[in-house]
Amino acid sequence: MPIVGEQLRQAREKQNLSFEQVSDMTKIRGDHLRALEEGNYSIFSAPVYIRGFVRTYANLLKLDTPRLLDQLGHELAESGQVDPSLSPASRGVLDAAMFQMSKFSRRLVWPAVGVAVALVAAVVAYLVWNHVQRQDPTEGLGDGRYLAPSNTGETLPVPTPR
Repeated sequence: MPIVGEQLRQAREKQNLSFEQVSDMTKIRGDHLRALEEGNYSIFSAPVYIRGFVRTYANLLKLDTPRLLDQLGHELAESGQVDPSLSPASRGVLDAAMFQMSKFSRRLVWPAVGVAVALVAAVVAYLVWNHVQRQDPTEGLGDGRYLAPSNTGETLPVPTPR
């Protein structure tokens, strides 16, 4: 059985499509298409890109995509690159939380965040107002009596009668 790249090339040539036409239809760069057809997977930064490009390319050419991806997984394993479908998925608490958060649409999240911020602002405003109301307005004023300077020998002027 021919390798995945050969199958892609044969199907493309059978449909009389050029690299430019396939690149325009799939939005995959021409050098990536050539690398896929040649089986040169080393230019891709991760196997997930290889699988995605092969899936897109095979769907365009109307090939048996699941069988082709399965064969690609065997080719990647033989070439030493890890197939992402064969690697165990890490499921931590943060992953689960992010997955649950991704289910919410932004149209629901932003109004909820706005309501939460408004509630926090209202609680803070109430606490500040309550603190101000409980303060004694005469705190720090002293006893309020006039204390004349002592031992100056002077007296206060007597007010003139009216």
